Amino acid sequence: MADFALNEDQLQLQKWVHDFAETVIRPVAHEWDEREEFPFPIVQQAAEIGLYGWEFLMNANADPSGLTLPVSIEELFWGDAGIGMAIMGSALAAAGIAGNGTPEQVVEWIPQCYGDAKKVQLGAFCVSEPDAGSDVSSLRTRAVYDEANDEWVLNGTKAWITNGGIADVHVVVAAVEPDLKGRGQASFIVPPGTKGISQGQKYKKHGIRASHTAEVVLDDCRVPGSCLLGGKAKLDAKLARARELGHSGEKQPAMTTFEATRPSVGAQALGIARAAYEFALDYAKERKTFGKPIIMHQAIAFKLANMATEIDASRLLIWRAAWLARNGGFKNGEGSMSKYKASEVAVRVTEDAIQILGGYGYIRDYPVERWHRDAKIHTIFEGTSEIQQLVIARAISGMRVE
Repeated sequence: MADFALNEDQLQLQKWVHDFAETVIRPVAHEWDEREEFPFPIVQQAAEIGLYGWEFLMNANADPSGLTLPVSIEELFWGDAGIGMAIMGSALAAAGIAGNGTPEQVVEWIPQCYGDAKKVQLGAFCVSEPDAGSDVSSLRTRAVYDEANDEWVLNGTKAWITNGGIADVHVVVAAVEPDLKGRGQASFIVPPGTKGISQGQKYKKHGIRASHTAEVVLDDCRVPGSCLLGGKAKLDAKLARARELGHSGEKQPAMTTFEATRPSVGAQALGIARAAYEFALDYAKERKTFGKPIIMHQAIAFKLANMATEIDASRLLIWRAAWLARNGGFKNGEGSMSKYKASEVAVRVTEDAIQILGGYGYIRDYPVERWHRDAKIHTIFEGTSEIQQLVIARAISGMRVE
């Protein structure tokens, strides 16, 4: 039975991450948002204390309660979402490897997504394409096997990729048999220094601007056969079942990764929402109109009460989903519920925070406008809110809702 009381170790970890967010991230958050550059110095500091690294991720994932990771992510994104994404972005590549790779591939490649305190490295998970965002079954990037050389040849363009082009390790989802749609896809490791992979355009974004997001171009990019996650025997067997039965009974590689990370994405949105709520609450206690603090006006007090309630509801959904992911799995789309609720709440809470601050909320001198910009992406990436609703609807109905 789930117990959401944090133990002493989790409470200490929560404080440790919070202190880093408060003393290291927050003071420079505005600067890196304005620069729109990857904050390597901050990630370096996170690596030096063990916050950025595969060991941290491994220890968090070993927690049987499932709460260590979302608790940590909430604090990071309370500090700043763009810098938080820079620190957590490699985890998506690591999740793609862990979800689809062999034990040997996991041991070999996940550490290379992070490097070490002396040499920080990055990972990137490459799924979306210019014409395939939510519809991951329609990927055009192809992977063709060159049997003579035991190599896979990758061609295509990936879009909106976190750490795209600057990563040391790229995990690429590509179509092996396009006629089978999502059932004909596989995931590949593109090792550091591989020829044929390059960065396309770097996107200038509305929010999370300290996180690097760009196209990844694959032009006759050759990777060794050993870089097929899961191995060729497993892929051949899956494809044979899909051709014979019309389905393989196995999840798409991209979906395996996204399902595992949705509670964590919800925790990102939660951290942003909490930051905006706390700032607005403090402001409402200090700002006076008509001779009293504005929190004493019901219009403001009720807005803050609703913000607090929605944030707590989101956290409970996230923690439940994180616990279920470790203890029996999702039954009614709980992972999607947590991501859907928290992302929508983050947008509403940050907008309400702007409203409470009035004109001050709309200018860059105050952080709430940045938090509002940062919140919006969570209703879009790693499955839009509409896709989350679709997943939930299919789960609760047992039917193929389209």
